[in-house]
Parts: sequence; C-alpha cells; structure tokens
Amino acid sequence: MGRFTIEEFIQSTAQDDSAREYFQLESDRMLEVNLDGMVWMKAGAMVAYVGKMKFTREGLLDQGLGSLLKRSVTGEGARLTKAEGAGRLYLADSGKTIQILRLEGDSIYVNGSDLLAFEPTVEWEIKMMKKLAAVVSGGFFNVRLSGTGLIAITSHFEPITLRVRPGQPVRTDPNATIAWSGNLQPEFKTDVSLKSFFGRGSGESIQMEFNGEGFVVVQPFEEVAMNHSAGG
Repeated sequence: MGRFTIEEFIQSTAQDDSAREYFQLESDRMLEVNLDGMVWMKAGAMVAYVGKMKFTREGLLDQGLGSLLKRSVTGEGARLTKAEGAGRLYLADSGKTIQILRLEGDSIYVNGSDLLAFEPTVEWEIKMMKKLAAVVSGGFFNVRLSGTGLIAITSHFEPITLRVRPGQPVRTDPNATIAWSGNLQPEFKTDVSLKSFFGRGSGESIQMEFNGEGFVVVQPFEEVAMNHSAGG
C-alpha cells in the first residue's frame, strides 16, 4: 500500500480524461474547470492549468462600495480572479472538500472564504456582516449567488445541511457556517449562557439565528479568526 513504480503512480493519480463537464471533481478536494470562455474563481485557488488562458485579479468589493469599506476588508478571501480562455483549469483551497451546486433560478448565500468558483451566468452580490467582523475568519462578508449556473463551494471535511422550518429556528456558530438559502436573513444573537459551547476558543458568544423556511450548511470545523486570542 502506498508503494508505486513511477508509471503506476502516474496512472493512479492521473486526471480523468473520460468526461468533459464544465465543472468536474478530479477528487473531492480538486476541481477541474473545462474552460471555454470565462469563469470566476477565488484568488489564489489555481494550482495548475493546461491551455491558453488569461488571468485578471479583481476586487470582489468593487461593486459600488466605498473605498473606506474596501480597505476594511483584507486578505485573499476578498478577491476574485477572472480566468478567460480555453483549456483545463485546476482549483483547490487548502485541501478543503469541494461541493458542486447547480442553481436553477434559485439563490444561495456563501461565506466569502468558502466560495471557490462560479459560472459567469450566475449573478452575484456582496453582503456585509459587520457584527461578525471580530469573530469570523477570513472576513465578514458573504456572496449572494442567484440565477442559473454552476457554483463550487468548499468546506473543511464533509458539510451537513440543516433544514430551517417555521417555528423551528436554527442557531449556528458563525465560524462553522458556510452557506444558507438565499431567502434567509440571519440574525445575530448573544447568549452568555452558551459562551462556553459556541465559538470554542474564540471567547465569543455570538450565534447566527436563522428563522423561516430554508436551509443552512455547516462544517465540522471552526475557522477561528486570526485577530482573536485563545482566551478572548
């Protein structure tokens, strides 16, 4: 186990030539984009490409937001790269698990740091969450994606989706929340009695509360904000 000749290793790890879908998982942690035109991807997510492509970095927050607000959001999570051309593009994000979703006239919110790529046919809009600025790793914004097309999101390990039903609100740890249905608007709750349970190690007691009807996607991992000490 784990011992190969070079030829055996090449064969066992070779990219799959058998299918040519626009978004295709080479593994659960590597996305292949069969590009013929344009795709949006997270800045820094490209690991390799074959073919002729042009890459342009763009600020994710350039859509009508003031310069002060732009300066207040830093890091790779606040930027997108536009890839244009033809060929095969390989994307990954710190070994996180990748899920491919198809929008068919519906919408979803995705945490900015968990959005890997999406088709240019998908409409997108930035939403700020200032109350979470000190709590959420990788920024405090999310992206509302809507319309028709493919999107790829990432999570640490396998995510789980929780149903939100009327009269049955769902509360989540912001650092474990990666996506939710586009019709839901989370409220932010502070419950001191839950401080020792939510936000372990961050010293925070803020939770996201979802009311109505929809879904919330969480991961079995907490991305603790870098600007927080362990004791809060």
